[in-house]
Amino acid sequence: MDLAPEERIIHAFFDERPAPDLVLCAIWIAAAAACIYIPFLNTSPLRIIFALPVILFIPGYALIAALFPKKSDIDFLERVALSFGLSIAVVPLIGLGLNYTPWGIRLDSIVVSLVLFTAVMLLLAQYRRMGLLPDDRFRVPFQEIVAAGRNEMFPHGGSGLDRALSIILVIAILAAIITTVYVIAVPKEGEKFTEFFVLGKDQKAADYPSHIMAGENNTLYIGIGNHEYKNITYTVETYLETMTLDERTNTSSLDAMSRIDRFRVPVSDNQTVILPYRFSAKKTTYNRIEFLLFNETVPGDQITGMNRINQSYRDLHLWLTVTSPSR
Repeated sequence: MDLAPEERIIHAFFDERPAPDLVLCAIWIAAAAACIYIPFLNTSPLRIIFALPVILFIPGYALIAALFPKKSDIDFLERVALSFGLSIAVVPLIGLGLNYTPWGIRLDSIVVSLVLFTAVMLLLAQYRRMGLLPDDRFRVPFQEIVAAGRNEMFPHGGSGLDRALSIILVIAILAAIITTVYVIAVPKEGEKFTEFFVLGKDQKAADYPSHIMAGENNTLYIGIGNHEYKNITYTVETYLETMTLDERTNTSSLDAMSRIDRFRVPVSDNQTVILPYRFSAKKTTYNRIEFLLFNETVPGDQITGMNRINQSYRDLHLWLTVTSPSR
């Protein structure tokens, strides 16, 4: 169609009806985003059911639709096959690009990137497809596919036995699909564990505050990852300690242990929480900071020292050198 660029935009997005397959992709993307962020949906099997095509099929389909707007470019089966292949290629490339951005590879950044990429490709596909003559535009042959499937499964003039076998085959296919979706959406519980880690500045496993001045505030990050298949409110305790090394036996003994903080951290199942934490040491005799994690059972305060460390669910420590502030 010989139109000016402005006229082509108006014609593609205002005069013409949106292509049904592109509208379906947009609706599916919106439903997947809703299932990720709406509270009562993001814990249901719908999250996986809607999210999987967004990863495995829709980005590639949108890209193919933008690249090949004509029905004569490639046939329908080739489009489907290339959609799977390109999605498997595009999604990791988007993740690789995010790894070099300040946002990193996180749920929010991945969702926003996939939605933006797919939306741009769908708009470009609509623009290019509506710039063609109606007979040249690609369209998904929904009616032809349904008719061909009906004629294949239930041909005219077929015997009753053939119809019964076709019905059994359809039921078997539906049962296999439902079973596959159930296995993906409700996976078998694996090993139950909790991640407990400490990060230095910039939330990296480096640059920990090891040489500090007495009375000076120091910042690090405490992380908890819940993989216990249930929501847990953890309790974190931090202590400053004085440890003595026996060089003859190469063992350390606990001489002093002073609690500096205790706080609770609710973590939902399969979620990771990273919290900033500030501490200071008032005495130069301290040479270690201890982090204790308790799940739902916290021992009484009468249990102290190594006994308390041993009864914790997880424990971490950092060695310190505390110096007096310069005058």
